[in-house]
Amino acid sequence: MIRVCKTKFKTGKGALNRLFACNRISGEIWSDCLRIAGEHHKKTGKWIDKTELQKAVKRKYPLHSQSIQGVVHKYLQAREGARQARAKGYATRYPYKKKGNFVTKWAKDGFEVKPNGKIELSMGIWKGKRQKPIIVSVKEVPQGKIKEIELVWDNGLYLAISYEKGEPLERACVKAKGREEKPKAAGSEEAPPAKICAIDMGEIHAIAAVEEAGEGIIITGRKVRSIKRLRNKKHKELSKKLARVKKGSRRAKKLQRAKRKVSSKTKAQQRDILHKISRSFVRWAEDNQVTTVVVGDVEGVQRNTSAKKKKNSKKKRRSRKVSQKLSQWSFGLLLTYLAYKLAEAGIELIKFPEEYTSQTCPVCHRRKKVSGRVYRCYCGYTQHRDIHGALNILAKYKYGEICETGIKIGKIKYLRPTTYVVKSSRRPGPGLWESGQKPFVGTTVVGSANGSQTSFKDEMLLTECRSMLTPGDSLKPPPL
Repeated sequence: MIRVCKTKFKTGKGALNRLFACNRISGEIWSDCLRIAGEHHKKTGKWIDKTELQKAVKRKYPLHSQSIQGVVHKYLQAREGARQARAKGYATRYPYKKKGNFVTKWAKDGFEVKPNGKIELSMGIWKGKRQKPIIVSVKEVPQGKIKEIELVWDNGLYLAISYEKGEPLERACVKAKGREEKPKAAGSEEAPPAKICAIDMGEIHAIAAVEEAGEGIIITGRKVRSIKRLRNKKHKELSKKLARVKKGSRRAKKLQRAKRKVSSKTKAQQRDILHKISRSFVRWAEDNQVTTVVVGDVEGVQRNTSAKKKKNSKKKRRSRKVSQKLSQWSFGLLLTYLAYKLAEAGIELIKFPEEYTSQTCPVCHRRKKVSGRVYRCYCGYTQHRDIHGALNILAKYKYGEICETGIKIGKIKYLRPTTYVVKSSRRPGPGLWESGQKPFVGTTVVGSANGSQTSFKDEMLLTECRSMLTPGDSLKPPPL
């Protein structure tokens, strides 16, 4: 499986300036690709192909040949993505914006990893002479076969190292059509029976899942929405200040840096929360011996969120707040995290259409849009709104239609992947105050849908035990 590790690095001032120059040259290559492709399209009426575009930019820039090809390939991928989106009916533009800076990539022949943690980035041949490589040192090199290295900017320069961990997996996420059955386990013992779980992804509750035995789980995503709301408010304040200053002035550059810093922090917080959500679900799936996970495909719900651009004028328009929430819903990133975590656990992930699964009653098949968190039908059927959607996805996947499955929902586990501080009621000894130890910071609060919640006594006990440990010791939390 291919993983990506973003890491900081150390290097000299001269090498750092050369790295900045690499991204500027990559931006120049991107802009030239736009120009060459545009001129070719005007003359012939067709887009330039990969071979001709690579010939047009070959040996014209002081970068490694594979780094130049990497920019060309990314341009072609962006163009192909726009073409596919336009084929589906979306008003997507082909790449047209020039870039001052762009990501520089070093493929397998463009770098060399030394045993002491130093990485040598090749700059290739320029004007008949081999250029001096750029040497950077990282604190820890990922364990595995390194495939490529990219120089990225995220409020600072970082190295994004792609490496292969363990045996390569043929697929992490498959579609429902053309699905193959998983092979039985090797040996005389038969493979365990297949157990299916369905996920209804949401903007409020990131994951609502139910499995065939009736166990359910809801993991809230309110924290992600909260940090994005704070980011929007800060961006609004900074944009107002930017509108009142002179363009290109010191004050304007300072405000732009502040805006980028807010965005970078929000992205880091979002990644952290989504990793916690996906990890919590995978642990729950392993505990319940789930072999296949079916997730509703919500792609497209975030598109066309503008209230003014409605094809059907009679259709109810979305408010600005709802449109903003849907457009900022990061379901694709969460699905990516779920895919590789489930693949590592040996669980298959399948994307499946979820049309009308949240609206249709499985008993009388009436459709009804609900505004609260509980789905109530005229026939008397009642269920939690998101668990109801997950049950209908499970029924549609197994039986081909929305129907009553007969699954009795038992205890629903409710998880909040947020960070909180639990302070001990006992004052630690003078030695611990001098050592500078901090109170325990928990990562999850566990409860259930029927009102029962995990006692904080275990957390308090854990806090007190941690205060007695030396800095090198560790302690696992008590079982829930």
